[in-house]
Amino acid sequence: MTAGLKLVCHDCGSTNRVPPEKLGAAPKCGTCGAKLTDGKVRDIDFRTMEKSAKSDDLPLLVDFWAAWCGPCRMMAPQFAQAAKALAPHARLAKVDTQSNPDATVRYNIRGIPLLILFHKGRELARLTGARPAADIEAFVRQNVTLGA
Repeated sequence: MTAGLKLVCHDCGSTNRVPPEKLGAAPKCGTCGAKLTDGKVRDIDFRTMEKSAKSDDLPLLVDFWAAWCGPCRMMAPQFAQAAKALAPHARLAKVDTQSNPDATVRYNIRGIPLLILFHKGRELARLTGARPAADIEAFVRQNVTLGA
């Protein structure tokens, strides 16, 4: 019997274990009931993002953005489209750098939008600037091997 994949709930911050074969069956958080791999972008705080980046067994792509940033707002629908295409084998989240200034210091963010891909506790790659969904998907696929 497999121990399952660790996933941090982006709604409540609880750590969950999900059997790999159940990823596509809309697994829910055991604490709050939120869906874990539904292909939707979650707005999360810096603390939850750090926990997820360090412990999740699935790739996590984070969009560092701000509400006042025009290119960030323009890219939001493309980022959401990429999240649907990459689910359930990768999760996408957003961190508002205005509300979470520690993120800009911790990750040496000089400009937004900035995408950072995390997997198994490590930062794998960065992609700067607003991008179409196809570029976002390709970026993830070229840096990690996604499940079938």
